[in-house]
Amino acid sequence: MSTSEDTAAPGRRSRRRVGAASGPRRADQQPIPGEIKVLIASAFVIAIGFGIISPVLPAYARSFDVGVAAASFVVSIFAFFRLLGAPGSGVLVARLGERWVYLTGLGIVAASSLLTAVAQTYWQLLVFRGLGGLGSTMFTVSAMALLVRLAPPTMRGRVSSAYASSFLIGGMLGPVLGGLMAGLGLRVPFVVYAAALVVAALVVGVRLSHASLRPDPTATPQEPMRLGEGLRDSAYRAALASAFANGWANFGVRVAIVPQFAVAVHDETWVAGVALAVAAAGTAASLQFSGKVTDTVGRKPMVVLGLGITAVSLGSLGLSESLAVLLVLSLVSGFGAGMVNPGQQATVADVIGNQRSGGTVLSTFQMAQDGGAIIGPVLIGVVADQAGWGWAFAVTGLISLLALPLWLAARETLQKEPVAVTADQG
Repeated sequence: MSTSEDTAAPGRRSRRRVGAASGPRRADQQPIPGEIKVLIASAFVIAIGFGIISPVLPAYARSFDVGVAAASFVVSIFAFFRLLGAPGSGVLVARLGERWVYLTGLGIVAASSLLTAVAQTYWQLLVFRGLGGLGSTMFTVSAMALLVRLAPPTMRGRVSSAYASSFLIGGMLGPVLGGLMAGLGLRVPFVVYAAALVVAALVVGVRLSHASLRPDPTATPQEPMRLGEGLRDSAYRAALASAFANGWANFGVRVAIVPQFAVAVHDETWVAGVALAVAAAGTAASLQFSGKVTDTVGRKPMVVLGLGITAVSLGSLGLSESLAVLLVLSLVSGFGAGMVNPGQQATVADVIGNQRSGGTVLSTFQMAQDGGAIIGPVLIGVVADQAGWGWAFAVTGLISLLALPLWLAARETLQKEPVAVTADQG
């Protein structure tokens, strides 16, 4: 793998060697490899594109003369097909390789978005969005596999934080741009999203064309990790539990239920947007340090602390009657969410390792998170209707708490032995 020093001027190389002689570079100071930076940048572009279509998709569906339920189903079918396609994506990654599946997935979503823009009937729209869900899970699972393959063990937490931050920031900017583009027509954002995906695919395809994504050919080949092997590992079982809880709380209830609660209690639609924005700010804040702590202190402490914060803050959100309390709890719950993701993803990467393929192991992890995001809002909506908001959010907090025992009993996967990396090798 080439580095910036490989192409530097002779004088600069000399200065770098002098610096290297003073001692090894600390693991948390190593620069993120260029190939991973490309994936992070691609994630930002993808997130912006997805955010662009989010505010216009329901209105676009309603333009086909269907009701609210049918329009909502267009949104849900994307997530449903993501869940449906995850096992197959894992198999494809194991057999065909991460890069091929990643680029194919981006191509499928781009085609889906373009077809959505020219759909003539509601049923065409439904089919095209479902197709996009299949492509989405292909590039999501393969992106995780690429990060496992390319990220050194000493920076897996930082890489996960950077990747999540790019998605978060892109997801915050996208809806703003989408709202502005809607004035040009409801079909325009889908065309822009397709173009953004094509650009991302081209950049990643070129940049990773020479990246070493397979184990050393001179080394003894290792069999891909099977799901059964992963399930025998206490750390992987804990990661599945927290992924389900994280999907339930932060990708499901927060997105679908919190806005409804905010409007119901405060009778102002703007409150819903502010609550979501504040939660996103909390997540962005914790992502700035949680990855580094995950790589130095350990995976378990950050996940356990994050689950606890999420359980208490989001679990008590239904009791908030004042706007100030609502926003503070939203901020704190978002902060907790940003502490969970780097640790659990780094744990899964540790379990698999850089020298093995783990497509099925990764796709199952993704399915657990998607499953929580799909099931959570439905069941919590029923609880809210039958027992009230307080019980609905209390159940959500309980789901996060139920993941804690598995994490407390799980092994710590971070190898804390220092790895001496000189400046000339970084």
